Amino acid sequence: MKTLDGVDLSLVGPWTVEVVDTTGSTNADLAERARGGASGWQALVAGEQTAGRGRLTRTWSSPQGTSLSLSVLLRPTRPVPEWGLLPLITGLGVARALEALGAKAVLKWPNDVLLPADDERKVCGILAELVGGPAQGVVLGMGVNVGQARGDFPVHTATSLRLVGVTVTRPQVATAVLEQLGELYEAWDTYGWDAVKGSYESSCVTLGRTVRVELPDGTGVLGTASSITDGGRLRVRTTSGERVFAAGDVQHLRSL
Repeated sequence: MKTLDGVDLSLVGPWTVEVVDTTGSTNADLAERARGGASGWQALVAGEQTAGRGRLTRTWSSPQGTSLSLSVLLRPTRPVPEWGLLPLITGLGVARALEALGAKAVLKWPNDVLLPADDERKVCGILAELVGGPAQGVVLGMGVNVGQARGDFPVHTATSLRLVGVTVTRPQVATAVLEQLGELYEAWDTYGWDAVKGSYESSCVTLGRTVRVELPDGTGVLGTASSITDGGRLRVRTTSGERVFAAGDVQHLRSL
């Protein structure tokens, strides 16, 4: 099936798109296919996702009809150590797609998509998974909040396109995301991070902000986010010197 809400998604650029009514996790489904040898440029869209996952072992809820659950399988030609940039590139692709649909969108490092019109609440989360098999690939999952009302969210930090006055359909969001992500991915796979780094940095509102980086061991680091490395890591100036983070949950603070 290639229709979402009655709209045919089979002709979105180079993507091969499949739509399912419901599934546990689009990422898990595509990862299984990847291990079985599926080619790149695959996209899986679910009307409802019942066991979605976010970064740092969080869950991601996507009730039927209100949000877009989308995962893609890519098999880059660039060296595997550079694949860690793909979650950042995916976040930029989603932000660009939402901008094209009329919603001002920005990024919080590494790949949270925020809506400034709703106090920089989160509208999209992204999860990347490296998968093996006959050849390595990467699965990138996106959950975009489209039509939820305020009371539909389990946390106060989430928002939707509806809540900032942008009325669009899920097929419109899926098409825009695939188009923008495809364009950015091709540029990166051909020319590397330099082809997209400037655009990412322009969209990333973490840079220049006072932040607290929450680490997996429960500790936190305070400082000023200064730049993004060529490997996609975050540089933070602290009172004890510069720190570089490959992962961590960033909080934007008003002041130290």
